[in-house]
Amino acid sequence: MKIINSDIQAIAVKPEQYPKDDLSEIAFVGRSNVGKSSFINSILNRKNLARTSGKPGKTRTINFYLINEEFRFVDLPGYGYAKVSKKEQDKWGYIIEEYLTSRENLKEIALIIDIRHSPTEQDLMMYEWIKSFGYEGIVIATKLDKISKGSLQKNLKKISEKLGMEDRKTIIPYSSINKTNLERVWERFKSLI
Repeated sequence: MKIINSDIQAIAVKPEQYPKDDLSEIAFVGRSNVGKSSFINSILNRKNLARTSGKPGKTRTINFYLINEEFRFVDLPGYGYAKVSKKEQDKWGYIIEEYLTSRENLKEIALIIDIRHSPTEQDLMMYEWIKSFGYEGIVIATKLDKISKGSLQKNLKKISEKLGMEDRKTIIPYSSINKTNLERVWERFKSLI
């Protein structure tokens, strides 16, 4: 897909702050350190649209990115980051759940995970929650450039087994550095918007 323009449209913590139109949205969820912001920047061919940080847990709001004036990516707060209080984690959880359960613009949810590690219990809960609400749940395994080619299938098998996926071919391995599988990601997203 040719990206002509992409920009942050809104930053929200409650529904009245969400954009008021009928544009389709694809939301991104994942643990705080899996590279959601890097993934978004990479597929949009931008350096610093989604803010990245050496400190996980940087995204504490719902960030709406308007793409080509036609659709939006929605970056949700990361979950599972241990260095914030339980109260703060619960607040993020509420912000995420409120968006996911009330947003009519939402077409699909992409679960971003780190290909190097087995999904956590929180990842499994999120994936099951996504499925229970009738979404397919696109699984994107980032940081592909950090593993050897020989361990790719073993890691994909581990991810699919932990998440209870029937077909591990539906997981999209991705590298934000060298953009491996960029076309495959966009092919999947274009079918939704």
